[in-house]
Amino acid sequence: MSQHHRADDPFSDGPNSEKTSTRGRRRQTQLEFELEFFAGVLARDPYQVDILRVHAANLAAKGLYQQALQTDLKLTRLVPDRPRPWYNLACSYALMGMVDKAIEALGRAVDLGYADLYRLRRDPDLKSLRSDPRYYRIIRKL
Repeated sequence: MSQHHRADDPFSDGPNSEKTSTRGRRRQTQLEFELEFFAGVLARDPYQVDILRVHAANLAAKGLYQQALQTDLKLTRLVPDRPRPWYNLACSYALMGMVDKAIEALGRAVDLGYADLYRLRRDPDLKSLRSDPRYYRIIRKL
């Protein structure tokens, strides 16, 4: 869902490089542009599922987790039978420390067909779930 700086990123010069490099400033400007642009599109048509999905990811990347969560909730209402919105909702809940709700949403995503075991095991957004036995029961379903 979100794209946080990762310590194992081979293109990074360190934890603050993105804030100080030209590329990092350009990327930040792009993120801010997209947030503003997509907010405008959604103000005119709040039911654009593809734009809502990208907007939620951008909000999370910016650290606006509460807004990302609200957008992910809206997506699960608009397309309740698709696994990806439920997975992203689980990520939003996990980032906010809402473990029970994250586990519930993640289970729903898997029940609907989410099957990316590699991402499920390595997604940094789900770190707060990895000490919960219910997380591993969900993984075993796959």
